[in-house]
Amino acid sequence: MSVFQAAICKPHRSLTLGLIGSGAFGRLIAEHLSSHVELLIHDPRYDGSADLAEVATCRIVVVAVPVACMEETLRAIAPHLRPNTLVLDVGSVKVEPARLMLELLPAHVEILATHPLFGPQSARNGLQGLKIALCPLKGRSYKRVAAFLKVALGLDVFETTPDAHDRDAALSQGLTHLIAKVLVKMGPLPRMTTTRSFDLLNEAIEMVRHDPPELFDAIEGLNPYASGVRRRFFDLASELDIELRTTPHLPGRATLS
Repeated sequence: MSVFQAAICKPHRSLTLGLIGSGAFGRLIAEHLSSHVELLIHDPRYDGSADLAEVATCRIVVVAVPVACMEETLRAIAPHLRPNTLVLDVGSVKVEPARLMLELLPAHVEILATHPLFGPQSARNGLQGLKIALCPLKGRSYKRVAAFLKVALGLDVFETTPDAHDRDAALSQGLTHLIAKVLVKMGPLPRMTTTRSFDLLNEAIEMVRHDPPELFDAIEGLNPYASGVRRRFFDLASELDIELRTTPHLPGRATLS
């Protein structure tokens, strides 16, 4: 029985998972995995953090650092990774982290790029039914990972490629964060005279408005398709603005005198 198959059935306390990074998402990972595996956590910002080289010797290593820090982190752990170690990332973009992991990690490890499509805010009521994207890059352990995530954590798991992920995320995630950023700057937003659709929009804003700046920078700056989506969005908004400013009163509408 594999370590992940065992973890599905019961907590596998003999398995140690190395977690690099204990920011908001790293802490969320620790919260939900601590009952299934032993955790060894490295984060240089905190006293008592485990040594990075020691964390890199774990059977599974999760890299939960900002995408901008991925290259430095991967170079640091590469010499310490053991054969058949499974290395995962949890970044919000996938093309660049996938390229870096394939280029910088040793040939004897397995690699899985992932993107949990949720954060501390959207997971505050639990993980059940939340989505996670898996991009298998090297090795077969991802199948056991997928089974664990589905059965033990209740996640909605789907498989994709880094390129397909970033194409979709440039619209679904990039545009959401972009609109939220603009609307926050337009605040204070109304709280009483609102429609249900606006309330839902405000809920979406609240889910992302407190995300760290490096997350927004990664979503908008490191996704190779994000700039194209932004240009398309602003072009269409400009066209609509011109239409509204230049179109006379719509047919059949009374004018106020």
